[in-house]
Amino acid sequence: MNRRFFSQLLALGAGSVGLWQSHARGDDELAQEPADAQPGAVRDSNRAGRKTEPVNVADFQELAKAALPPATYDYITTGTTDEVTLRDNVAAFQRLRLLPPLLTGVADVDTSTAVLKQPIALPILLAPVAGQSLYHPQGALASARAAAAAKTIMGVSISVGHSVEEIAAASSGPKWFQLYMPKDRVVAKRLVERAERSGFQAIVLTVDLGERKDADKRNRFALPENTLRKHLRDIGFNISDRMTYEQMMAFNDQAWDLALSWNAFDWLRSITKLPLLIKGVLRADDAKKAVAIGLDGIIVSNHGGRRLDGVPASIDQLPQIVAEVNGRAEILLDSGVRRGTDVLKAIALGAKAVLIGRPYAWALAADGEAGVAKVLELLREELVSAMLATGCPNIAGIKRDLLKS
Repeated sequence: MNRRFFSQLLALGAGSVGLWQSHARGDDELAQEPADAQPGAVRDSNRAGRKTEPVNVADFQELAKAALPPATYDYITTGTTDEVTLRDNVAAFQRLRLLPPLLTGVADVDTSTAVLKQPIALPILLAPVAGQSLYHPQGALASARAAAAAKTIMGVSISVGHSVEEIAAASSGPKWFQLYMPKDRVVAKRLVERAERSGFQAIVLTVDLGERKDADKRNRFALPENTLRKHLRDIGFNISDRMTYEQMMAFNDQAWDLALSWNAFDWLRSITKLPLLIKGVLRADDAKKAVAIGLDGIIVSNHGGRRLDGVPASIDQLPQIVAEVNGRAEILLDSGVRRGTDVLKAIALGAKAVLIGRPYAWALAADGEAGVAKVLELLREELVSAMLATGCPNIAGIKRDLLKS
């Protein structure tokens, strides 16, 4: 992979800032179906026209497609290389079959739970998604408000488009800060300290690196100068007004530590007392190591199929990781969650909660804060329906025997 291209992605989402399109696609490309489109999605031939009321995640995907420049939509939606893992993340949930008991006498359900001792109203968190200011003018500020209103946790990307202080001021809801590691540990230390002072309740180190997406190369992404300048300054790098775009890009190429080891957690533990989570775990032996060094949480994730193609679906790896950890750390899952039944299946297999990324990015693009609030509410409604149908009065009642073996 071209190091500059990857470094640009890393800076914007390690990456990501939603990246802006400089070359439009042809009509034949626009007509292609998204890789993970679902049955029942809204179909609106007037891309700039009427607003359609969404009833599921797939509807929000279509609305985002209508609202965004094609390259920005592609940045959110597509996966790496052949997109095998992107598709399998969704298909793996669909392969899991539910076998509910009948006549359980459940007429009402409680979706509340707690993650790292933080009470939340539903077991659905917002994953760290970068570049949100390119999806909607309010960006992560809107997402933070929607998460707070839904009484859930927002994971905030290091490259979300707003500083930790700006996001903290937007809402009082619980937030976790997601870190990609700068080479300059002084900058990294100050950034973690700023997040802690701003009231963030945990640090998430995302460790699955490397990204090559054909659509991003085909669309010839070029990061806007002002976006890059603000992003680097938000992190804490000393970027002057006199630096040219080329100088900022050259600086950015060398700014990130791509050679992380487990020692990164020892260093983090030396500078903060916040809970530490590792994001990007797919192997049981890595989960065992995470527990051995005292990490508080493990996020089973393949980054939504955006990193290395051909790795297994996150939900397929969850059972062996749950068995290895055996309750010694909290386990969450992301990648492929599109329905409330997916949430139920992940919890049945041992996850404490799930994180969503693309669903709320699409919703943010479609309708800002109201869109994010709506997609969370739709998933909550679907989860409630699934819990009623499977006889689960609360989250603790969701057991593995609900799944057909």
